[in-house]
Amino acid sequence: MTTDHNSLWRPGWSEQSPAEGDRVLAFAGNNLLKPGDDWFLRWGGPEMGDSRPQALFMGTWAGENLFVTGLPDPGVPGVELITLREALLERPDAPSELLNTAFQVWLWWQDSRFCGRCGEPTSPHPRERARWCEPCGIPWYPRIAPCIITVIRRDDRFLLAKSSRVTRNFYSLIAGFVEPGESLEQAVAREVMEETGLEVENIRYQGSQPWPFPHQLMVGFFADYRAGELRLQEDELADAGWFTIDDHPPVPPPATIAGRLIAAMKDEITGTGGQGSRD
Repeated sequence: MTTDHNSLWRPGWSEQSPAEGDRVLAFAGNNLLKPGDDWFLRWGGPEMGDSRPQALFMGTWAGENLFVTGLPDPGVPGVELITLREALLERPDAPSELLNTAFQVWLWWQDSRFCGRCGEPTSPHPRERARWCEPCGIPWYPRIAPCIITVIRRDDRFLLAKSSRVTRNFYSLIAGFVEPGESLEQAVAREVMEETGLEVENIRYQGSQPWPFPHQLMVGFFADYRAGELRLQEDELADAGWFTIDDHPPVPPPATIAGRLIAAMKDEITGTGGQGSRD
C-alpha cells in the first residue's frame, strides 16, 4: 500500500523554537536538503553542523514537531541537494503539500522583515501567521499571487503551447497573472487574446493548485474557442497548435494542474468524464 505522505502533516502556527531532535525541513536557496531516504533533518543533528538559524514552526509530522529553516549546503555525504521543482514533479513520495507551503512561508518570512510602508523592522504577530509593524499598526500577511491557467477546446481538439522561457521539452497551457480589478474569467479571456490572438467563450472553473514559484495560486479553467487565428506573442510562446487526444507532444505530469486539466479535457472530449460541461 502506498503511503499518503501529505496525511502525516498537521499544519500549525506558533512562535515556539525547535528543540534537539525535532524534524526540520531545510532549504538552501531554492533547493531542498534531503538526507538519505528521509525528507527532514534533525535539529542539532550532524547534517546541521554548528548552524542554529531561525526556524519557523509548521505543525507536526507523524506527531513530531516540524520546522522549516534555511541552511547553506553543508556538503555532507548522504545529504542530497535537489531543486524544489524536481521534488514536486519527479519525486512521487514527496510531501508536496508541505513542501509547497513551507517554501512559500519561509520566503515570505525573509521578505517581510521590514515594513513595506515605513521601512521599520517588523516582529512576529502574537496571534496569527503575520509580521507586525508597530509604528504603522498593520500586519503583513503571506503574499499569494492568483494566476489563471486554461485549456481551450475547439471541437475534438485542444490548444497546447510551448513557452519561450521553459527549457523542458513539453507543451502546456495558456497561463498568466490576474491583474487588479479583473475577475478570474476576465483574466482568462485577456491572457488568451494577448498570447494567442484567440477569442474564447463558455469559461468554466475546474480546480486550483498552490504553486511555490514563488507564491502563486493557479486557478484552472476550461474554455471553448470562439473566433480568431493563432497569432503568438513571441516573448511568451515559442509554438502553439491544435492537437487531438491521441496525437500531441509531451505535456506536464499529473502532479501539476496543467497535467490534470489536459487529462480532464481528454475525458470531456471522449465523453468519459471530466468536470467541465459545454453549454
